[in-house]
Amino acid sequence: MGVELLFTNGAVWLGPGLRTDALAVSDGRISALGAAASARDAGQIVDLSGGLLLPAFSDGHCHPPQAGMEKLGPSISHLTSVAAIVAEVGRHAAAHPERDWIVGGSYEPALAPGGSFHAAWLDEAVADRPVLLRAHDYHTVWCNSRALEIAGVDASTPDPATGLIDRFADGRPVGTLREPAAYTLVDRFAPEPTPAEKADALGLACADMAAVGVTWMQDAWVEAGGHRPYLALLDSGRLNVRTNLAWLAEPDRWRDQLAGFVAQREEVRASGAPRLLTGETVKFFADGVIESATAELLEPYLDTHDHGRAVWPADQLALAVAAVDALGFQTHIHAIGDAAVRHALDAIEHAIRTNPERDRRPVITHVQLAEASDLARFASLGVTAAMQTYWAQRDALMDELTAPRLGPARTDRQYPVATLLALGARVSIASDWPVSTNSPLEALTVAATRQNDAGLPAGGWMPHERLPLEQGLLAATATGAYQGFTDLFRGSITVGRDADLVWLDRDVTAADPALARTAVVRGTWLAGVQTYQA
Repeated sequence: MGVELLFTNGAVWLGPGLRTDALAVSDGRISALGAAASARDAGQIVDLSGGLLLPAFSDGHCHPPQAGMEKLGPSISHLTSVAAIVAEVGRHAAAHPERDWIVGGSYEPALAPGGSFHAAWLDEAVADRPVLLRAHDYHTVWCNSRALEIAGVDASTPDPATGLIDRFADGRPVGTLREPAAYTLVDRFAPEPTPAEKADALGLACADMAAVGVTWMQDAWVEAGGHRPYLALLDSGRLNVRTNLAWLAEPDRWRDQLAGFVAQREEVRASGAPRLLTGETVKFFADGVIESATAELLEPYLDTHDHGRAVWPADQLALAVAAVDALGFQTHIHAIGDAAVRHALDAIEHAIRTNPERDRRPVITHVQLAEASDLARFASLGVTAAMQTYWAQRDALMDELTAPRLGPARTDRQYPVATLLALGARVSIASDWPVSTNSPLEALTVAATRQNDAGLPAGGWMPHERLPLEQGLLAATATGAYQGFTDLFRGSITVGRDADLVWLDRDVTAADPALARTAVVRGTWLAGVQTYQA
């Protein structure tokens, strides 16, 4: 067997404390390591230049189509003031007079008090056309007055059961709508992107994922027909990130959705690329987000009687999870508040007790706040916690919107990563991109330090929950592969596995973990094919 690629002159990471110095690739798979690899002639030699070769990363929860679509609207995700966002929306609208709606994302919700953004602010830039902007959390939307007018949202519009309309004292809508049940009141009037736009946006997202070293991702929010842009990329040879699709279950019509989930899964299977595209998962939202007071809590939000919002009644969530589990789907549940985490675990336990034993690998994502008694259940139920470790820091969102709603005691119980691992649970690394950065290196840096990008607080926030960098690498590679049922052919550097690899310009395990975020991805390979080159 001929050697296509030989990686040499650097460190090859085999796991915590384990290294070799060369890796050979033949027919898209790892064929030799160390001296056995160096002794072979190769068609191409990759000089690692003292860098580090790792298994390519997995992202256990992200939203690539939404991330790609952001690139087609106003560029606001990096802006740090309301005035700058309004100016960019105005610039984009002027540059695109042909667009009936200005739709974009995603803005930082901590830029306005309480995360409440006024329609009048956007009216200053665009008053003649509707504007709809999504917040970083993708649970909140900011609209201008024209968008509210078209949707008929006014002082007489009631709050949906699982959503909130921010209001002035007289009942008029401010311009901020929280949770899908509320923002869909406006969102449903916005024009649908064309199939070509959707495919192109997804292609941009895949390129961004390859650039940070990711070769497998969980698209965690796929509505009916959302698989078609993936099939279009697959057919055209442009799908260069392995992807599993999670079909979104909705509490008011989940029984009617089941046949569609099965049909779409079969359509994806019929594409004939089971190592590149699958649709084996169903997604549930158990609650909202703490910064909007819509995450479901066991005890009320600070100085209120409000426990947040349960998207599903607990008994219905259990029935629905058992139903999709019986159809062979993996369960993937968004749960942020401690009450939602409990109900998610209860639903998974119900499915396990109700249905025959099988390799189900259920997932609960976020797990921002949970009771100690519930943390112990992750291991016993075989639940993987797909955690956004990048959020485990004292940033503006935490200090201005989250901590004031929780109070000190609950604030200092968030993101219990090390505790879950100590209890025997599996933890994978997930970005929730474009809610936050898709860079695994950023997520691993915060996990290892519990510090923000200014290095604060000294010693880390909740330092007992820090995740050593090499344990984080395992979570981002091997555990991510396990979550995605790809662990039999990727996720570790093992002879015979697919050559899904990422090359960093330095050995991040040999220095202060706070410096890991400064490492540069020099190249990414999927089954031996380079998908990114710096």
